[in-house]
Amino acid sequence: MAFDLSQMEWTRPPCRYSVGESAVEMFTDPHTDLWQRTYYHFRNDNAPLLQMTSSEPLFSFVVKTQFDSRVRFDQCGIVLYQDSENWLKASIEYDDGVVQHLGSVVTNEGWSDWATTEISADVDTMWYRLSRRYDDFRIECSQDGEHFSQMRICHMKHAADAVSFGIYAASPEESSFRAQFSNFWLGDCAWLAHDGQQPDENSLLG
Repeated sequence: MAFDLSQMEWTRPPCRYSVGESAVEMFTDPHTDLWQRTYYHFRNDNAPLLQMTSSEPLFSFVVKTQFDSRVRFDQCGIVLYQDSENWLKASIEYDDGVVQHLGSVVTNEGWSDWATTEISADVDTMWYRLSRRYDDFRIECSQDGEHFSQMRICHMKHAADAVSFGIYAASPEESSFRAQFSNFWLGDCAWLAHDGQQPDENSLLG
């Protein structure tokens, strides 16, 4: 369905950006990131976010990203941000000119994790699909916008009602790059209900 970018709002907008009828461009500011505590022990909560809010319990959100990152940790992708201690993101994070990290971070109650796989440093385009089934979420990626591969399934502890989701870009080190977002889509949940193994009886009681 047609996606109305005017329904999205900035949290910490970058210094340079443009929002058109069907695409968004932003230039990252140095020393911006999202991370909470785990392993590194620092807490970063200053990345720019452009999001919309929905109470719909079942949906899928799709966006295409294009980027020219060239400095370690430069990243852009999708985000679901409730507050500084409860959010998820998926992106490609630049590393060393040979590899990048395609991955996702899920943060519940102030603790982040990071799941990644290495991809070639010459990849400069990626599609993402975020699907919601109540307070569970699936993140997928695609290089052509047609064939999506699952990155992870996760639970968000504070996503029972309305959630805010959209796009982000960040440069944790002394750098700035251009990130472009297009082909926005929001519609029916592409993540079908599970029809395999049934829950244990004890788990239904709890």
